Amino acid sequence: MHTNEPTRQPLRLWPGVVIVLLQWLLRFVVPIIIPEALTVGVMGGLVCGLGVVVWWGFFSRAPRRERWVAVVLMIVAFVATSYLVDESIATAMMGMMLAVYAFPVLSLAFVIWAVASHRLPEGSRRATMVATILLACGVWTLVRTGGFTGDMDNDFAWRWAQTPEERLLAQAGPEPTGLRSVPESAEVVTTWPGFRGPDRDSIIRGVRIATDWSESPPVELWRRPIGPGWSSFAVRGDLIYTQEQRGEDEVVSCYDVITGEPVWRHRDAARFWEANAGAGPRATPTLSDGRVYTFGATGILNVLDADDGTVVWSRNAATDTGVEIPPWALAGSPLVVDDAVIVAAAGKLASYDLATGTPR
Repeated sequence: MHTNEPTRQPLRLWPGVVIVLLQWLLRFVVPIIIPEALTVGVMGGLVCGLGVVVWWGFFSRAPRRERWVAVVLMIVAFVATSYLVDESIATAMMGMMLAVYAFPVLSLAFVIWAVASHRLPEGSRRATMVATILLACGVWTLVRTGGFTGDMDNDFAWRWAQTPEERLLAQAGPEPTGLRSVPESAEVVTTWPGFRGPDRDSIIRGVRIATDWSESPPVELWRRPIGPGWSSFAVRGDLIYTQEQRGEDEVVSCYDVITGEPVWRHRDAARFWEANAGAGPRATPTLSDGRVYTFGATGILNVLDADDGTVVWSRNAATDTGVEIPPWALAGSPLVVDDAVIVAAAGKLASYDLATGTPR
C-alpha cells in the first residue's frame, strides 16, 4: 500500500553534540590550562551558543514547527530571564554576565534533551523541550553573585541567602571603646605605611623567611571577619589599618595585630556597590607622621589620628573637583608628598594642605 505521508528522517544529533563539547572545552577547560585564553573562551562560549541555535534551526532535521518554536522560546526565555535576575547578575560584566554563563548551560541542557528525547512521542518530546529551556534559563533567577576575580571565578550564592556582610552585621558586637595609651617617649615604627609598602614596590627588604611550608608551615594566630572592600593594610607598630563597608557606613578600622581585636573605628555615611567587585572602599590607608590618610569609594578624604581615630580634617575630593563617581569607584590610595596629600579623582589629581585640608 502506498501513502502520501512523508517518512520522518531521524534527527541529526552529532553536530549539536560536537558544538556543545567544543563550547565547554573553550569556555571552561582551556582557560584553566591557558589562563591568557580566558577572553577566547568567553567569546567561544557565546559563538558556540549561537551555533547550537543554527544547528537546530537548519540542520537538525527536526520538524519545522518544533525547530522554530524552540528557537523562539529560547529567545523569549532568555530575554524574560534578563529582567528577572538579581541586579548583581544583570549588571555584571557590562551587562553580559547572564549571556556568558547562561548560553553554555542552555546549550548543554538543550542538546542533552535532544539526545535523550529523540525516541519519545511527539507530545512528550515537545513538553520536555519547553521544560528544559525554561529551567535552563530560569535557574539564573535563583542566584546572585558577590563579585568575581580576574579569572572570572564567581562568588555565587542563592539569591535569598544572607551575604557575608549581612552575616557580619548580624553578629557584630559593640563598637570598640578601649583605646590604648601610647607613652609619649615611645617611638612607634611604621613598617608598612600604605599601598605596596614603603617604596610602593611590594618588597620587604632585609627579611628572610622559611619558604618551605611543607617543613615549616605558617601558623594561624587569629582570624576575624571584617566588612567587604578592596583595601589592603597599613602597619604601624602593633596596629594595622584598613577600610571596609559595614551596611550604610564606610569604615576606617584599626586592629591590634597581636590579638586581632578592634582598637577604633571611624564611620562615614557612604556606600558604594557594583556587581563586578561588590561593596566597599577600594583604596588602602596611608600612614604618615602619626596620621592615617584614607580615600573612600565616593571621594571622602579623611585625615585621622593614628592612635585613636580622631578626625583631623575631612574633605570630599569628588565634590571639590566636580567629577562623577566612575562605575568602578574612586580607588587610588592617598600619596603624601612634603606638606601635601594627593589623591586621584577620576581623571583629575587633587592636592590638599596636610595641616589644614585647604585645597592646593
